[in-house]
Amino acid sequence: MTSNPYPLGLRLDGRRVVVVGGGAVATRRVPALLDAGADVLLVAPELTPALRARVDAGRLHWVPRRFVPEDLDGAWLVQVAIDDPLAAASVSAVAAERRIFCVRADDRTAATAWTPAVTRHGPVTVAVLGGGDPRRAMTVRDAIRDLLAVRVAPDGIAGRSDASTGTTAGRVALVGAGPGDPELITVKGWRLLTEADVVVADRLVPGLLLDELRPDVELVDASKIPYGPSRAQEEINQILVDRALAGAFVVRLKGGDPYVFGRGGEELLACAEAGVPVTVVPGVTSSIAAPAAAGIPVTHRGVAHEFTVVSGHLAPDSPASLVRWDALAGLRGTLVILMGLKNLAAITATLIAHGRPPQTPAAVVQEATTGAQRVLRSTLDAVAADALAADLRPPAVVVVGDVVGTLDA
Repeated sequence: MTSNPYPLGLRLDGRRVVVVGGGAVATRRVPALLDAGADVLLVAPELTPALRARVDAGRLHWVPRRFVPEDLDGAWLVQVAIDDPLAAASVSAVAAERRIFCVRADDRTAATAWTPAVTRHGPVTVAVLGGGDPRRAMTVRDAIRDLLAVRVAPDGIAGRSDASTGTTAGRVALVGAGPGDPELITVKGWRLLTEADVVVADRLVPGLLLDELRPDVELVDASKIPYGPSRAQEEINQILVDRALAGAFVVRLKGGDPYVFGRGGEELLACAEAGVPVTVVPGVTSSIAAPAAAGIPVTHRGVAHEFTVVSGHLAPDSPASLVRWDALAGLRGTLVILMGLKNLAAITATLIAHGRPPQTPAAVVQEATTGAQRVLRSTLDAVAADALAADLRPPAVVVVGDVVGTLDA
């Protein structure tokens, strides 16, 4: 008779955790380790674009090769996220020799530790072990999450929609995941995510949402890393259509809102052309959430009666740009620029050249609503140089206007 596992909460802040493998499983597991403050060493010849983005941002260390025993030097925990049984067994054998607990994605019975089904509600974390049955654990976890939403939410609204879920086969949902904090996804968005057979996720979705997917969910990493590896939009469209036509319920999980520079419209049109029904679930857009998280209201009585959201991914002098930067310079309200960090110097120079005062307050908010949020306050004529000196990186939102200092004490 197999004994029951001993439940334990690991405090991994600053402690080395080794993850072997750089595919979909690692993509799902690494965010929770980083959220716990672990010093993550990722060992894999190749990485998904989402993991590569975390490496480029300095969140974890990557060794681009196959595992060797010395990789476990100083480790407290190892997660084997590969589907090669022989390679996984060799890693867990080294871990056993060194008395390091080992989680194995390929064989739970051969592991010395299991990852539970987890739900988080503010400071409360609930982890459920289902006796080796991940579906049982997920079912119990979801029931607890609903209960927490009912008992803890200040408005008393239940965690699930009243609408009947019905069949989930053969359709697509375009779900906005919000600006970064996993708790900012809508109730409906989260419910559809728990029902999905396939999740097609981009780089900006909160990683902890992926950690809560059922083990049998197919995760497709459709990351669009700026100026780096990308998957063509046509290929993403085809994945959505093909999986849905094969009978799967597909959730296209997108950072922010599906339609705010998210190409959700293109994906909807592709599905409609193929006869695939689509549900659109709006998300909290970073164009409003990022300034709010930094203490900046995009409008304020007597200060700004309008705000404009614009993409800065193309330079003002690019023939492909559809933005009238000269007209924007003449507005008195708030200007919110998404994806504009690379072209910020050219953008600010263009705004000033067309009449926006150089001393207009400006701010940059990096990774808004997450534990890695950074806020830089400056002026229009200096913000590009200040952001470069501070080594700010995407995703970042730029705010220009007098509202930047409105709530300063």
